[in-house]
Amino acid sequence: MISSMVTGDDVRVMVLAGGLSYERDVSLRSGRRAVDALRAAGIQAEMRDADVTLLPSLQEDPPDAVVIALHGATGEDGSLRGVLDLCGIPYVGCDARASRLAWDKPSAKSMLREAGIPTPDWVALPHDRFSELGAVAVLDRIVDRLGLPLMVKPAQGGSGLGAAVVREDTALPAAMVGCFAYDSTALVEKFVPGKDVAVSIIDLGSGPEALPTVEIVPRDGVYDYAARYTAGLTTWHAPARLSPSVAAQVAETALAAHKALGLRDLSRVDLIVPDEGAPQVLGINVSPGMTETSLLPLAVQAAGQDLGRILSTLVERAVARAA
Repeated sequence: MISSMVTGDDVRVMVLAGGLSYERDVSLRSGRRAVDALRAAGIQAEMRDADVTLLPSLQEDPPDAVVIALHGATGEDGSLRGVLDLCGIPYVGCDARASRLAWDKPSAKSMLREAGIPTPDWVALPHDRFSELGAVAVLDRIVDRLGLPLMVKPAQGGSGLGAAVVREDTALPAAMVGCFAYDSTALVEKFVPGKDVAVSIIDLGSGPEALPTVEIVPRDGVYDYAARYTAGLTTWHAPARLSPSVAAQVAETALAAHKALGLRDLSRVDLIVPDEGAPQVLGINVSPGMTETSLLPLAVQAAGQDLGRILSTLVERAVARAA
């Protein structure tokens, strides 16, 4: 149901997808899926790229609301959301400030720690400091502090690009070089073995709720870019193969992370469930993928809900906020 200000076929939604990040192709696939879902729910939806023609288009013929299907910096670092705020155009998802916080993994992890939410120990290392202080000495101290194995990934980024598991100290330099190809700061985390899971959070008006947890089982053990988007390289279980008590704990932790970062509408919280101990948050995505292998649509399906109906309700809430 759409707000009384714009109802039924009168509401026009612009789905922003593409952009210039490394995740452009994935974003385009998400955008097409979102458009199809909205149209199936009776909403007029069109997909637009985030290019130099976007701002003039928004000013000349503003849509009633925007759904952001951009992945990477443009869709997740808060900058585009700030522009939409300046234009007075409502959009689905969290505001610019919360998006910036979630996008920067070290900042988000610090906020989670302050809120008492478990997350693996980490070190954030800018490339400049890495070079100035001497690569060998720095890497030795990291291994001494965090131990092995380690997870190396860009401090800002998604889709598993630039991420690598390091099981031997001799492999750490190459992992750092691969990471710096995608970001100027590397996040080096203590690798926590366990089940990789993701919890999608939606708020349809009665407060944020957790959809069924999705368990991720990559064939080669690492959920990198290829494992995410290549058919046959990953198996997903929705709902996850967890006991009821652990599943409840995972959902509670994900909801706490969503709230601690001040998010709204929807998010996806990635966690690791160790064989022993509490679930730990690995990261939070404010622009979850919507491709055929993305985790949010899998969770929606497991919950017996309809993606188009969820998106149309979130559009309604965005329009209501602007009103």
